[in-house]
Amino acid sequence: MKIRTKRWLGGLAIAVGAVGAAGAYLKKKNMGAAVPKPQKRFGDVWARPGMTVTFRAELMPGRDREDRTFRVKEMLPSGRVSLHDVNGEHTETEFEPIS
Repeated sequence: MKIRTKRWLGGLAIAVGAVGAAGAYLKKKNMGAAVPKPQKRFGDVWARPGMTVTFRAELMPGRDREDRTFRVKEMLPSGRVSLHDVNGEHTETEFEPIS
């Protein structure tokens, strides 16, 4: 390959790299101005009184699924729940996904 061709290809590679870096910088810069998350609707909750929920096995090791399943007593305004036969407030992340 001629020296002139090598220089031309080298310059092209640098230009492409610069364009890619500028694009990444602009994309990262505009990430903070993303579309705001929609607010949850009042009726859109993950649990309701009377539902059964199951604690994740990692939180109660050595217990069967039936032993980790409880009934929701009350849904609190913070999004937490209180359960029958269990003391305290519990968040959605403590339970297995509801399908």
